[in-house]
Amino acid sequence: MRIGVPREVKTDEYRVALTPAGADELVRRGHTVVIETTAGDGAGFPDAAYVAVGATIGDVNAAWGAELVLKVKEPQPGEFQWLREDATLFTYLHLAAGPAVAVALLDSGTTAIAYETVEDANGRLPLLAPMSEIAGRLSVQAGAKHLERPHGGRGVLLGGVAGVAPATVVILGGGIVGVNAAMVAVGMQAHVYVLDVNLDRLRDLELALAGRVTFIYSTRLAIQELLPQADLVVGAVLVPGAKAPRLVTRDMLPTMKPGSVIVDVAVDQGGCVETTHPTTHSDPTYVVDGVVHYCVANMPGAVPITSTQALCNATLPYVRQLADRGVVAAIAHSPALRAGVNVRGGRITNQAVAEALADENGHATTAHP
Repeated sequence: MRIGVPREVKTDEYRVALTPAGADELVRRGHTVVIETTAGDGAGFPDAAYVAVGATIGDVNAAWGAELVLKVKEPQPGEFQWLREDATLFTYLHLAAGPAVAVALLDSGTTAIAYETVEDANGRLPLLAPMSEIAGRLSVQAGAKHLERPHGGRGVLLGGVAGVAPATVVILGGGIVGVNAAMVAVGMQAHVYVLDVNLDRLRDLELALAGRVTFIYSTRLAIQELLPQADLVVGAVLVPGAKAPRLVTRDMLPTMKPGSVIVDVAVDQGGCVETTHPTTHSDPTYVVDGVVHYCVANMPGAVPITSTQALCNATLPYVRQLADRGVVAAIAHSPALRAGVNVRGGRITNQAVAEALADENGHATTAHP
């Protein structure tokens, strides 16, 4: 199979969808790998590293002209022209928050498999997990930095010092993002709350982080009561394929301390804060009602060397299946890949995505992948 890896063009995106190690495995299995020139530079992989393992360096036409196209982020408007009916795109899509991308995929007839909805036999999301780990850890780092006065925050050190109370961190969601955020916040000696609606999850986290984190069943009232205490709020909610629920509404913001910070990691799925809108690493924050909002839509892109390797470690087994078996046979054989198919044959094939898009785009339809 011919596999193409275009250079990412989303603002401040430095990751690449395939490492030289991954390219080496695919080439050794008899596949042709075409990397767009300089695609790996931002992640520390020059063209020569790919050539050394037998990959081909080409232009954007060559990369997008492959049967299987691997990317990191969803196609940008300038890339819609490359979408084709006879191609398969494997990338993060987040279509619930990107109806324009969904329409482009539907119109082109491209088969689109989303990393974030590939689901293993235990109901886990193996291709979302590594980026969730990184985003969760970065969320507290970013929040701590933007709590500093020169960055618009209220001037609080997350861990405090002897005789001075630490900052209060409220984490909405106890999944992979939430637990990684909690671990970093605890490590920085903050006072940490984690809220979730899954009692079994809260019990498991209580065993792992007992005595260091306060766990609370998430309700609107619980959130309202904690927001006035919070110095940093991390939005870490995920409903696979669907829009994130709005847990913090605009009317709650005035109850928060001036200069407090919200980091909404759920921004890729529309955000769990009503006032969330996507930002970039170059211009990461804005202020609403005195609260600093950090809503970068590709947070792991800030650490592309780490995140590229972590992502490709997770995606390579699935790329091998698609390449070795062919897309149609691989999807038929693998329940995990079937769950990842979001668009096929001009139809939305993931129920959660279809329901989310129906609110934005009435012609979104469902079908079996």
